[in-house]
Amino acid sequence: MRRGGHEGNSERLVNRTVERYGVWLRSTVVLLCGALGLVWADAADVPLASALLAPAVLACGVRLWALRRPLPLALLWTLDAAVALLMGLSQPVLDGEGGNAMVEVAVGISVIAFQFEWATRPVAGAALAGAGVVACVLGDVFSSSEHDLDVVPLVRMLIQVGLSRAGYLIVRARARAADRSAAVRAALRREADVAAARRATEREYLATLHDTASATLLMVSQGDSRDWSWLPPRARQDLEALSAMPGFETGSVDLAALLGCVPEGEGQARVRLTTHIEGPLTMPSGPGLAIFNGVREAVTNVSRHAGVREAELRAWREEGNGVVVELSDAGRGFDPDSVPVRRRGISGSIIGRMRAVEGTASITSRPGAGTRVRWRWHDRGRVAQAHDRGGVPPAGDGAGQATEVRGPAAGQATEVRGPAAGQVTEVLGPAAGQATEVPGPAARTRAEHTAAVRFIRGQLLIGAQLVALLICLVWQFTISLRRLVAHQDVYHPAWPQTAAFVCLVAVAAAGGASLLRGRRIPPGVRGWCLGSVLAVSAVSAYTLPPHHATGPADWAFGVVGWHALFLLADLRVRWYAAFLGAHIGINAAAVVGHGAPAAAEAAVLGIATVGSCGLQFAIGALMTHLLRDTAPAAGSAAAREEELRTRERIHEHLQSDHKERYRALTATTVPLLVGLGHGVLSPHDEEVRLRCGVEGARMRRLFAEGDAVADPLLNELRACVEVAEHQGVTVSLAVRGQPGEVPVEIRRELIDPVAVTLGRTRSAARVTVVWTPGAVRVSAVGVDCADDCTEAAAVPSQRRAADPHVSVVRTRRGESMWAEASWSRPASPEVALP
Repeated sequence: MRRGGHEGNSERLVNRTVERYGVWLRSTVVLLCGALGLVWADAADVPLASALLAPAVLACGVRLWALRRPLPLALLWTLDAAVALLMGLSQPVLDGEGGNAMVEVAVGISVIAFQFEWATRPVAGAALAGAGVVACVLGDVFSSSEHDLDVVPLVRMLIQVGLSRAGYLIVRARARAADRSAAVRAALRREADVAAARRATEREYLATLHDTASATLLMVSQGDSRDWSWLPPRARQDLEALSAMPGFETGSVDLAALLGCVPEGEGQARVRLTTHIEGPLTMPSGPGLAIFNGVREAVTNVSRHAGVREAELRAWREEGNGVVVELSDAGRGFDPDSVPVRRRGISGSIIGRMRAVEGTASITSRPGAGTRVRWRWHDRGRVAQAHDRGGVPPAGDGAGQATEVRGPAAGQATEVRGPAAGQVTEVLGPAAGQATEVPGPAARTRAEHTAAVRFIRGQLLIGAQLVALLICLVWQFTISLRRLVAHQDVYHPAWPQTAAFVCLVAVAAAGGASLLRGRRIPPGVRGWCLGSVLAVSAVSAYTLPPHHATGPADWAFGVVGWHALFLLADLRVRWYAAFLGAHIGINAAAVVGHGAPAAAEAAVLGIATVGSCGLQFAIGALMTHLLRDTAPAAGSAAAREEELRTRERIHEHLQSDHKERYRALTATTVPLLVGLGHGVLSPHDEEVRLRCGVEGARMRRLFAEGDAVADPLLNELRACVEVAEHQGVTVSLAVRGQPGEVPVEIRRELIDPVAVTLGRTRSAARVTVVWTPGAVRVSAVGVDCADDCTEAAAVPSQRRAADPHVSVVRTRRGESMWAEASWSRPASPEVALP
């Protein structure tokens, strides 16, 4: 289909095919006719004829060469016009009936071929047809002693030009129809494939989240374990799995909270950090983790090399939405230029990480003057494209560890180095060791490709048959009918010729009736029609005097082949070649039956046969090529383009889904996993367990989003209630009113305050959902609610733009907490009052 002026695959390949066929057809005819002309020319005329024909042949050779190496269009048009004019001017030189016939055939087929060569530029093709007419006029005028003009060949040539142009337009129209229909069907398949891919990847990533971070945080919230030695490595592994998820790098974290989790070490290796952090410092999770890991590595270097046990950590926000972090110590210092290249602590873990997220890190130090490390990152307005800028380094735990994440997109292989130095773990998809393959919307099955090729071939076949039928009718009722009427006195007898003409009309009507109904010609009808056409060839040949064969009185010789082409267009070209061979054999037998013709007569008969049947065979071969080769090529090209479009569409939707899905989670989950993974947060701390319970409830609500239920809002609320009940909280749930439709974004904002309240409640809670015609309210009352419940509930709203129609109210009385979120449905534009 033409999109914005661009050709579809079928149309583009049709144009390319007809152009190449036109060039080869015209060049072959010019070469043969030129060679025959030189053979039959008088010896005295050979030098002049060669001076005219040799440049024409050379121009054809250049035109063939231009099929591989394009030349300027003006030069190509000049070469084509020169061929027509040189062939026309050679007619007076060659002279005689044979020379006239050769020039007429060469110029006539050339002007037809010009319409194929310049199919996409009709003005140029029409101008070349005019050049051919001028060449014929000049040839007739100069070769005739009376300088008169034979109008009949010119009229026939113009009819052929019009038919060739009309034939191309018909085939192009069918190719465009095939492209349009294929594009519509491809769009439907693409949407289905995208939807399937989104569902599959959502299930995969939610399963990964369920098996990693969600399970870990829920276990911490329940406080069932006495031995928590398994927790730090498990939390670090969960963070790596979460970091490998597409869309993670677009979430936000509070760098101030992360820096509060920097491990200081234990025992003699402990470094006491004096912190001055101007928070909160909200930033994308990728750069945030890069800075955190770099600071952690720098603190380790202080413990190992500085000779002091104190350091100062400062962080602040610069103008222009930039963040600066600085770690300084008063230790022994060093010369940064003297650090060996093989040491990766500074170049890899500090500087390399920041380069990966388009930030900078600098080290200022000299012996005896301490060391200062500064990290700087600026949001250049491309936070949403963080995935396109580079990988996201997940948190590791080894000093000098190099972390590399490649290709966080779904379906790509991700190599994560860590958590132990020198250890390489291959991660396929979202979780380590797990292979994730995006279901194949992009990959075309063999059955689909075959169906597409069959459809394109069917459209091109209809176009080819319409072209052949058009040529049959126009040729028969113009050129053939005029010859039949004008030469009634030549036929012996005349009535069989008239009956044969009527028979061909019946053949065209029988075949055209099936075609116009959109059906293929039945085998029985095809056989009857082919037999009738051969009978017409025999009747015309044997009731025509032999010296009139292929001459002006032979109305049937040139039109019979077009009828056969119409009937045999869907078969291989060898069947059509066999028919033309039988047709030529019948006419040759009729001529030879009356006596062997003279050499000059045989030459004229041969030239007429080549000019008529040769052109028909070339068009038949072109149609076969379009059906057998162009249709599969167009189907394959369309499949490749559709695969790319589908992959791009899937990638676009998956990234959008992940960005929205994990934006709030990374703001609150990552600090917990970092703190638990490095021992800064203790699972024995009740506040830590409550925070883990809140995050577990949020994740369970996220998992419930994909459930196919009648009331999604109530289903997601029940997921949060179940988490609270597993923590020993008694929850009562009440629903009033008739449930309605609530968008998923609104459901997230309505349920989040409830999830926070339930997660921080110790004993009992009550959840109420009230539906009214214009609004929905979700409220929760927690008894014996932990402190800072209000602040915890407000965290996610700081990470995204809240819907203006959603309002949240929180009230605390003693140890009880009440939170209510309400959504007022916006008025419909159709019923809004003026």
